[in-house]
Amino acid sequence: MRAASPVESGQLSTQGFRISYEVFGDRRAPAVLLLPTWQIAPSLHWKLQVPHLARSFRVATFDPPGIGRAERTAEPAAFELDRVVDYGIDLLDHLDVSRAGAVGLSMGGAYGLWMAGRYPERVTRLVLMSTVPPEWAFGEDPSFWQRRDSYDGWDKRNAHYWREHYDDWLAFFMQQVFSEPHSTKAIEDATAWARQTTPEILIASVINPRLMPAMPLEEVLRRIQCPALLMHARDDRLADIKMSRTLAETRPDWELIEFEAGGHAIHIRNAARVNLEIARFLGTSAPKSRVLRRAMARRKPRALFISSPIGLGHVQRDLAIARELRRLAGDLEIDWLAQHPVTRVLEDAGETMHPLSSVLASESAHLEGSAGEHQLHAFQAFRDLDEIFLANFMVFLEAVRDGTYDLWIGDEAWEVDYWLHENPELKTAPFAFLTDFVGFLPADRRPGSDESRLTSDYNAEMIEQVERFPRVRDRAIYLGDPGDLLPDRFGPGLPPIRDWTLAHFAATGYAAPFDPADYADLRAVRQRLGYDPERPLIICAVGGTAIGQHLLRKTINAWPLIHAQRPDARCVAVAGPRIDPASLPRHPALTVRGYVQDLYEHLAVADLAIVQGGLATTMELAITRRPFLYFPLAGHFEQLYHVAHRLDAHRAGQRLVYQDTNADALADAVLRALGTDTSGYGQPRPGAARRAASLIAELL
Repeated sequence: MRAASPVESGQLSTQGFRISYEVFGDRRAPAVLLLPTWQIAPSLHWKLQVPHLARSFRVATFDPPGIGRAERTAEPAAFELDRVVDYGIDLLDHLDVSRAGAVGLSMGGAYGLWMAGRYPERVTRLVLMSTVPPEWAFGEDPSFWQRRDSYDGWDKRNAHYWREHYDDWLAFFMQQVFSEPHSTKAIEDATAWARQTTPEILIASVINPRLMPAMPLEEVLRRIQCPALLMHARDDRLADIKMSRTLAETRPDWELIEFEAGGHAIHIRNAARVNLEIARFLGTSAPKSRVLRRAMARRKPRALFISSPIGLGHVQRDLAIARELRRLAGDLEIDWLAQHPVTRVLEDAGETMHPLSSVLASESAHLEGSAGEHQLHAFQAFRDLDEIFLANFMVFLEAVRDGTYDLWIGDEAWEVDYWLHENPELKTAPFAFLTDFVGFLPADRRPGSDESRLTSDYNAEMIEQVERFPRVRDRAIYLGDPGDLLPDRFGPGLPPIRDWTLAHFAATGYAAPFDPADYADLRAVRQRLGYDPERPLIICAVGGTAIGQHLLRKTINAWPLIHAQRPDARCVAVAGPRIDPASLPRHPALTVRGYVQDLYEHLAVADLAIVQGGLATTMELAITRRPFLYFPLAGHFEQLYHVAHRLDAHRAGQRLVYQDTNADALADAVLRALGTDTSGYGQPRPGAARRAASLIAELL
């Protein structure tokens, strides 16, 4: 799922070829044209910039022939620099845009220069990143056409090598583009994009003086009338930073920002800072009117609470912690930055939502789109959230930029935590980070698997960030006990998860949103909730996303078999906020409900619960000593390992495999589990919400 959807898209026949384009944002906003780069990358390489810029600008991107959704051709004329510039101008005409800012990366920087030089009346501002001179791409290079006995390093920039070893060329080239450690996701994306084109198209687009622009660079620089911002990383392996420095020396009125690191694709490795600089230079994205509050004049301390939208378990414990925080600091005001369906729970609880919550990109929708039948490759889905995470981090920065919050709290706010570590200078308030698991693990646990390598790399990056910038997390809170932590290592050569976590986090125990003593009188609570105290009660609940719909349907299909053996029982199937209850079958003694406020109350008095393998719901059932069957999602490392380990430690619940459990087997498991003795469940330490709140309150 993309973090921003185009409001307009299509193809345009122009200059003898067919390009494709997308437009984002309000058509009344100032226009910005994000220029293409070499045919090895489509306009999707701007995915981390588009959502942020589209909040303030009308953003247009386009794919020239040879890549993306444009036509495929190996005709060299399609790749002439002047012709690519004219594609962009013709697109602006097609969109009825008279003037626009222009932003280019790599070869896109050259396109931007010649666009502003040839059409100075059309370009309002110019941003050039990692710019390469046209000669680098198009200039004479006889060695490009010569067959070699061996190809090492940049010798692989060779027509024969591309034709015969395209994947090897891509592997080498992307390592040069993304030269920083921990760039696995960027390399993976860029390699997949490069496979959209062909070696023949790439060969036709380079090493051809006929593709050079007609106007010399010296004249271009004289003709450009607009301000320009140059950005370049000093460790760029493709484009020498001397190019940008020379441009800045020739045009001293232009601004140059040098990044110490980030490689060639600085808009990806330095995405947050690049976004801020582009928006600043093109025209501030700040609202037209703001109220700036002087810190000492504020009557009450204020906190921004970012609650994870993955399911609904996080928000209930967050509310419990917030209640304890208010008891400790009675005048504390809390605003919440959250997404649907979390916002519904918070609004029902009378909490205040930050207005920018409505513009956050949906993480739940992304995960639902990544899921199969009761399966979710959680680690890969997490990796694919990069675009959404960055978009939402930029929204977070917008929410806190006026400095009116004395404290930031993030419950598994991974995007905030990651990008603050990448940009610690953006931190302007104490930050408390909460999580109930630490450490990515491969679902494929075979030694040496690709997934093992990738999870280890992600863990290593997190460890390096935390140890390099310990000041980013003023409080790191593990919502569990030491025994809940896995004994595994983060990966080969990395520390044990338990040892490292206890050295860097405070373990508070699991923060339940209730006191289990309130549900000791099952009969009274059942009557209050409208259940017959005399009839066995079975509840199937599948969380706050639509991923659980298959388990819900399987349970409903098994219900007639269960009811035939236990006609006195009743079943409640809870669809939650993202599954349409009307889409589910009906049976006697079975009630289908949608979203249920304070679902934990209902689960606390069930004779049996059937749930997914999420931590919040299963721990709530363990705390209230309810029998339950739980089905971890296939491929979901957190549910398969972290949650299962914790439940095993508490001797709670019965784990089943969805793919191995048909309706008959589920019915048998339900009938056996009804009335199970749960007196052996281990109980977490009480008071975890207060302990977590006490640690956070110290930051005020």
